[in-house]
Amino acid sequence: MAKYKAYPEYKDSGVDSFGSIPKKWSALRLKYIFEIKKRIAGTLGFDILSVTQKGIKIKDIDSGEGQLSMDYSKYQRVLPGEFAMNHMDLLTGYVDISKYDGVTSPDYRVFSVRDNNDFYSRYFLYLLQDGYKQRRFFHLGQGSAHLGRWRLPTEAFNEIIYPLPSLEEQVKIADFLDHETAKIDKLIEKQQQLIELLKEKHQAVISHAVTKGLNPDVLMKDSGVEWLGEVPEHWLCSKIKHIALLTPKKSAANFKPNDECTFIPMEKLKRNSLVTDESKFIREVINGYTYFEENDLLLAKVTPCFENKNIAVACGLVNRVGFGSTEIYVLRPTEKVQVNYLLYRLQEDNFIRAATGAMTGAGGLKRVPSDFLLNYPIAIPPKSEMDAIVDYLGEQEARYDLIEKNATNAVQLLQERRTALISAAVTGKIDVRDWIAPDISDIKATEEATA
Repeated sequence: MAKYKAYPEYKDSGVDSFGSIPKKWSALRLKYIFEIKKRIAGTLGFDILSVTQKGIKIKDIDSGEGQLSMDYSKYQRVLPGEFAMNHMDLLTGYVDISKYDGVTSPDYRVFSVRDNNDFYSRYFLYLLQDGYKQRRFFHLGQGSAHLGRWRLPTEAFNEIIYPLPSLEEQVKIADFLDHETAKIDKLIEKQQQLIELLKEKHQAVISHAVTKGLNPDVLMKDSGVEWLGEVPEHWLCSKIKHIALLTPKKSAANFKPNDECTFIPMEKLKRNSLVTDESKFIREVINGYTYFEENDLLLAKVTPCFENKNIAVACGLVNRVGFGSTEIYVLRPTEKVQVNYLLYRLQEDNFIRAATGAMTGAGGLKRVPSDFLLNYPIAIPPKSEMDAIVDYLGEQEARYDLIEKNATNAVQLLQERRTALISAAVTGKIDVRDWIAPDISDIKATEEATA
């Protein structure tokens, strides 16, 4: 915020979370700024609205996605220009001004600025959204935060004291933030597009290496599998069941019931890694859990973990033994395949798409059938070539991960800057009264010059 000046004089706001405010500003309780609405729709036929972190969205009524009730005639009306606030969850909730004429959950709070020409809606929108981002409401909440039901009661909402600049300043602050946050949002979008592009390129590198090899001049042959097409002529075409053992038997294992082992619940199987911070005695988990050992390949079988490519090599296990969720497949490679090659091969998009299409079950309990996995066709290079592919992909993995990490950090910094800028402007920590909106034609000319 160094490039912005402060107001010449400040005074105590009387509110701990705001501290000092500009001397000429006042402070007012929200009950004098907002009028809470209570209008029940009474009939069906309205768009159902949902307050999200990206604004108010229209829900998909046909699919029922996010729908809270089949009888939304009991929902409350929201008119364009009115605020809708998810005050039932101060952790993940949000507030926005509606562009739509629709209805929203009775659990939401609907309100508008009072009609006295002293209040500018967009300034107060930024203030309320800052309240969520900075958790200014959190100490007023009631309920159970760990269950995601930390709500802001109407009585507490009404008594919140907010800084109040003149109407002219409210408009200037809102216009300033509209312009500056739009610039930041554009930079965030570009970084997010870069991250998606990196993921696509990374996946393309993996797919080509594990299906075509590293030598562009190698002779090719038809694999006999339509989607796989041609593979290097000297590669062995096989199926997973011929190169790896699925779900190894505990009876063949060499461990004692009183030994400790690593325990892996479903959420601790990640893409390319395991969270190995939990251990149990083998006697506690030997019945009812999936057994695996060091260097086995663990593969999530259930949606959405499978689609997220939660596949990893087991390593760093206590006593080289582990047990985990029954929603995990264990593949133990034979001498025909290196475990890391199999890892990359099963993260390849064609496999993920085919396995997802073969899933059985309903809703969130769909699983990859074991028969599909066992009979999945795979082309295997000779050991020396397999090692070279694994080494190459390891280097590429590190390279892409670093670039993606930098882009992700850039997004986080931009988001933090956006939040800090809004907070500083709406609480008077920076003075934007002299800010002048750039001419649109000048902006377009600058963008064209730098394109």
